[in-house]
Amino acid sequence: MKDPRTVVLSPIISEKSSMERQFNRYTFKVDPRANKLEIKHAVQKLFKVKVKHVNTVNARGKTRGWIRGVFGRTPSYKKAYVTLVSGQKIEELDIK
Repeated sequence: MKDPRTVVLSPIISEKSSMERQFNRYTFKVDPRANKLEIKHAVQKLFKVKVKHVNTVNARGKTRGWIRGVFGRTPSYKKAYVTLVSGQKIEELDIK
């Protein structure tokens, strides 16, 4: 089994992800090779919560700027939407 800190890389803090928290859904940047089961076990182990289900999406990098005749590009990454069982929440990520 993989180390949970190598599967879940960082939380994604945005306006959309903040609004999703009222439905017990948290957004994380995860390892692109991780599957849903590995993500579920990693979140349960790291934050001591029960995960209801996991949805994933591969976010493609965007083209940015024009520097010396070459377009720059942001990196692609994998995003996981983790829904927790009702009554559970991740205290470390709740923004007051």
